[in-house]
Amino acid sequence: MHSELPLILVVEDEPGIAETIHYALSSDGFLPEVCATARHAMERFTEKIPALAILDVGLPDMSGFELLRRLQDLPGGKSVPMLFLTARAGEIDRVVGLELGADDYIAKPFSPRELVARVRTILRRSQRMTAPSEPAQTTAAQAPAPGTDKEGGVRVNGSVATAGLPTNTSSPASDDPIVGGASLPSPFVLDEECRLIHYHGQSLNLSRYEYGLLAALIQRPGRVFTRNELLERVWDDPGESFDRTVDAHIKTLRGKLRLVREDEDPIRTLRGIGYALRTP
Repeated sequence: MHSELPLILVVEDEPGIAETIHYALSSDGFLPEVCATARHAMERFTEKIPALAILDVGLPDMSGFELLRRLQDLPGGKSVPMLFLTARAGEIDRVVGLELGADDYIAKPFSPRELVARVRTILRRSQRMTAPSEPAQTTAAQAPAPGTDKEGGVRVNGSVATAGLPTNTSSPASDDPIVGGASLPSPFVLDEECRLIHYHGQSLNLSRYEYGLLAALIQRPGRVFTRNELLERVWDDPGESFDRTVDAHIKTLRGKLRLVREDEDPIRTLRGIGYALRTP
C-alpha cells in the first residue's frame, strides 16, 4: 500500500534529474513526491510531513538553504531529516548546509543508487535516534525535576554524575581522574530516556547530532574527544562524513547554548585535536 511507504519530498526544478530521483526512490520502496519550487514544497510539507526531504540548493524561487530554514520552522519540521543536492561541490557549500542542520550532502552528478543508499542510511539513523532507549535504573518517578542537584553535579536520568561517573560508584570505572574526589559543578542535566538535555534548567532544542555530541561530552566531563571519536560515537556511518561535519555541528550547538547563557562557553576546543566539556 502506498500509504505504508515512506514519503520522500523531492524539491528539484530540473525535470530530468527529478525524474531520475523519482524512479530510483519508487523502485526501492519509497513514495517520492516531486516539487519544482520551494513554495510548492512548503505547501506539500504542511499538508503531510515527509519521512525525509531532498532539497536542491539552486531552486528558481528560493535557495535550498533558505528553504531548509523555513521547513524547520513549520510544525514537525525539525524532526524531518534533510539532504542537500547541488551542482556546487565546494567545501564551503557543504559546511553551510551542515551548519543549517542538514543531515547529508550530495553533489551532482550523482549515482541514483548512492542517493538511495544515503536516504536509507539517514532514515535508519533517524529511527535509531528517535526510538525509545532502554529503561534506566532511575525511573521518571524517582528522577528529580530538571536542574542541577544541590551539589551542582551532572545528572544523567536523574542520577548525579561525578566526572562522568555516578556518585554511588565506589571505584572509578575509567582512567579519567575525579578532581578532588568530589562532584564537579555542572549546569547540565541529561535525560537519556526522553533524549533531552537541560542547560541551567532550560530544555535545549537540539538536532539529533547536536544531542549526540553534547550527550557524549556531558557523560565524560573534561575528557578530550577527537573528531574521529565523536564521529564514531554519534554518526552511524562515520566513513561517509568528514571532520568539518563535527565542527559545523559544534558551532550550531554553541549558538544554542549561548542563547541560554551568552557569557558562558562550556565546550572547550583543542585545536587540531577535538573537543571537551569544561570542568571547574
